[in-house]
Amino acid sequence: MPVTVKSISLWRKEIENQVGTLGQTLAPVAKAGAKLQVLMGYRYAGDSTKAAIELYPVAGKKITAAATEAGLSAASIPALLVEGDDKPGLGYAIAQSISGAGINMSFFVAQVIGRKFSAVLGFETEADAKTAGPLIKKAASQKK
Repeated sequence: MPVTVKSISLWRKEIENQVGTLGQTLAPVAKAGAKLQVLMGYRYAGDSTKAAIELYPVAGKKITAAATEAGLSAASIPALLVEGDDKPGLGYAIAQSISGAGINMSFFVAQVIGRKFSAVLGFETEADAKTAGPLIKKAASQKK
């Protein structure tokens, strides 16, 4: 399976870092029937009282309304979803190709399940994300 790169819109909410806030935020989205592909919940480094929740996809009237009800909104962070077959050193190759082009990433979250690689990369600008897409595909195609 070749690597695919897709521009996505993460939905995000900044929260107080307290027990149960992730579940409370997800409840209306889950009840609306959302099938999430990406879910990130994390505390801010340096400020243990603040956290963020990010998820994808949010699509359709019912799920969009539920996400809005939960306090989530489309994030302004340009992001790419990368998927394909895992190869040794793939994350490194992607990071090197992007940095070699002088692009700074806001974040890079990746996982491997079985033989499949999935990652979400965030960028400072839409132009950086657009430039990074072909670089990611090229880096992945060169990994054996």
